[in-house]
Parts: sequence; structure tokens; C-alpha cells
Amino acid sequence: MTTQETRAETRSPGLVFPTGFVWGAATSAYQIEGAVAADGRGTSVWDTFVNQPGHVVGGENADVAIDHYNRYREDVRLMAGLGLTAYRFSVSWPRIQPDGAGAVNAKGLDFYKRLVDELLAHGVDPWLTLYHWDLPQALEDAGGWPERDTASRFADFAALVHDALGDRVTNWSTVNEPWCAAFLGYASGEHAPGRREPAAAIRAAHHLNLAHGLSAQAMRAQRAGSLIGGCVNLYAISPATGSEADRDAARRIDGLQNRFFLDALLKGAYPEDVLEDLRAVTDTDFIQDGDLALIGAPLDTLLVNYYSRFTVSGAPGGARSAAAAPTDSGSPWVGSEHVGFVNGGRPVTAMGWEIDDAGLYEILTRLARDYPSVPLVISENGAAFDDELTADGRVHDQERLAYIDAHLRTCHAAIEAGVPLRGYFAWSLMDNFEWAWGYGKRFGLVYVDYPTQRRVLKDSALWYAEAARHGGLPGAGE
Repeated sequence: MTTQETRAETRSPGLVFPTGFVWGAATSAYQIEGAVAADGRGTSVWDTFVNQPGHVVGGENADVAIDHYNRYREDVRLMAGLGLTAYRFSVSWPRIQPDGAGAVNAKGLDFYKRLVDELLAHGVDPWLTLYHWDLPQALEDAGGWPERDTASRFADFAALVHDALGDRVTNWSTVNEPWCAAFLGYASGEHAPGRREPAAAIRAAHHLNLAHGLSAQAMRAQRAGSLIGGCVNLYAISPATGSEADRDAARRIDGLQNRFFLDALLKGAYPEDVLEDLRAVTDTDFIQDGDLALIGAPLDTLLVNYYSRFTVSGAPGGARSAAAAPTDSGSPWVGSEHVGFVNGGRPVTAMGWEIDDAGLYEILTRLARDYPSVPLVISENGAAFDDELTADGRVHDQERLAYIDAHLRTCHAAIEAGVPLRGYFAWSLMDNFEWAWGYGKRFGLVYVDYPTQRRVLKDSALWYAEAARHGGLPGAGE
């Protein structure tokens, strides 16, 4: 492990965050662990997907990823050295239940026991996410998330993990970004399992929500002290113009991206206008009595992943998204495939995503205003840039540093405005396998030299470490 001797200059923070504010970083199992055939791990839909031609840039896969399965102790020491107070990670369902049901693979579960113990020994609070898209292939072969039974199998899995780790892990989240799992996995085909079946995607979205509700119910029945949250990826949405077509486009995309999941989790209902938008694609007979009451049971935390803003147009022939999938894919916008995504004129990251910290403020204040009060945490926020390891052994990623700084200042402003924001997790702790983009997009605070697996702290990591240690940010001009 490389840790630069030079540390960012210590400063007195100009913006002080509340006592107890969580300073964390996040990863996901499939993107970092590797060891896909080790110790009885089963096959996931992503293992299948990446090994099919045309799905991942350069034909890359995550068989090794960044070898966290074997290097987790080194990585935990790195977290502690950065002064992180928390680490958000996910567990691999097929590592714990190779076929998605039945007996526990003890060796797989033992890895997470060791990881949690290592985190606690170094003073880093584990925040565990149960599902970050690595569905066991056996369950996909049985129909996947469009089948209701998958939600029940997930609840069983959640209970197994919670029973084993609930004595040491307090903060739990159920399903990471159900929008992505449903609509990128089953509508556009950009993500595993790579299906392009719009009606199936809608059923998948509901069953992912149901999986949240069932798993939360199962965990609460086991242990009253666990804090359980849902995790959504939200976007600020703007119409390209004031025209009726563009305003309707904004309503549609906000509905499918944001309100379909927020209303279910926080109000126990699906928005009627969204169901109307989807009615031409499918009926809603898969929504059974009692489902939404279960999904909408009170949360301990809402985890919010935020990256960018969408500017949309409903005009015929509107521009498509500049941040399209890297490989051939369909549209994820079921029922609203005509909507175009236009350039809002803002700077962009290496992903082509527009940088707009004002959108984060818009999202946070909207949540506080329009939904039942629940503690909020930014569970992912970050940016990919074209990082390079320079001759001095450093990675001078000033663009990422500026991105995180701006978004943290926005978080502080939201707190000052009364938003119950409790913490921030940078995405991601380390460079890793970026799904269909392979290894070409680097989000990490820590640079990974993939051929050697050497870890190098970027300038943004050194800066973030100072913020975490001092509980705040430098004042203007410092």
C-alpha cells in the first residue's frame, strides 16, 4: 500500500458540520472483491453478463477486480488512515447463498464477519448494503426480479445475513438503487441480466421495492436495535424549455426516476400519473393487497445517491442523453421512450454527467419539504475523471476535489436550512470495475494501479481526510 508522506495542510474548518456527522466512503461487492470462484461463491448475473461479447467495454470482467477479497485488511487500514468514521459496503448474495436459496455458504459469510471485525477494530463503523445488483444466476434462471418469488428469496437472504452480523452492524440498507436494477437490467439491457422487456422491468421495479419491505420486516423481527434504510438514486429534473411538451417530459422522468420509489418508500403509494404513463405497457395486477403498506413502513434512514441533473425535452426528435450506455442498449425510460435528454451547458465528468451541486440542494430540500421526515444520508456522491499517476508518485485530481468540496458545501447549506442530513459517503473509496464501462472510468479517492493492485492516495483523498478529521471544510479563500 502506498500512502504519501505529504499530508494536506491542516486548517481550521470554516464550515463546521454537526457533531456526529458521518464521514464515509462507499464501494460495492462485485466492483471490488474479485475472487469470483473462491470459497464456494456461486455465479451472479453479472458474472454471466460480463462474459458475453459486447456487454462491457474492452471485454473486461470483474474476476479479479481490485482483489479486495484478499486485500481487505490493507484496505481497512487505508480507511482508518484517512480518518473515515464509516464505510458503506455491500455483501455478495451468491457468495453467501450460491443459488439464492437454501443453506448458507459458511466460508462466504465468514469473509464478511472478518471484514466487519476488522472495521470495528480500526474504529470504522460498518454500513452494510444487502443488495448491489449481484443477483444469483439461479434466481435469474427462474425469472429474476420480474418474478415475485425473488423478493421472498431476498427476505430470506437478508434474515440470514442480519442474524449473523446484526450484533455488530447497526446501519443496514436493503436494495441499492432499485431504478438501476429494474430499468437498466430489464428494459435497456445496459446492465445485467441484459434483458430488454419493458413490461418485465416494471414488475421488477415493484418486486425490488417489495424486497425492501419484506427484508426490513424480517430484520426488524430479529433485532429491534438495527437501523434500516432504503437507498434511491435521485436526479434533479429540469424541462429544457417552458413548453408543455418539455414540462410533461420533466414530469414523466421525475415520476419514473424519483417519485415511483420515493412515494412507495415514504408514502406507501405509487404516483397515479406514473401508473397512467405505464398503463400502455402493462397492467398492475402484480401489485397485491398489502404490498405498499409493507414497502412504506417507516424507515430509520433514507440513503440518497446523487450525481447529476437531467434536462429533458418532449419535443419530437429531442436530443438523446449525452451519457448514453457505452455499449448498444435500449431505452430505460419505459412508457416515456420519446423523451430526449439535452445538454444543460454545465461542465461534465468523464462519464459525461453534468456537474450540478445545486441539484443536490434541490433534492435534499424537496425531500424535507414533500415527504415524511426521515433522517437522510448521502450514500453515494462522486465523479469520474481521467486520473493519471504522475512522476512524483501522486494523483493530482483537482477536479474531483472541487466536485466533492462543492457538494459537501451544498450538504452544509441544506443542514443549515433544516434538512435532517446525517452523513456523507464519497463514491467511491477506490477505483474499481465500473459495470459496463469496465476499468476505464475512475471514481476513487484512492488510485488503483490495476496490474499491480497498488493503492495510491489521490489528492482528493488527502483533502477528504482533513475534512473528516476536523469535521468541516476550509473557509472561503483558505
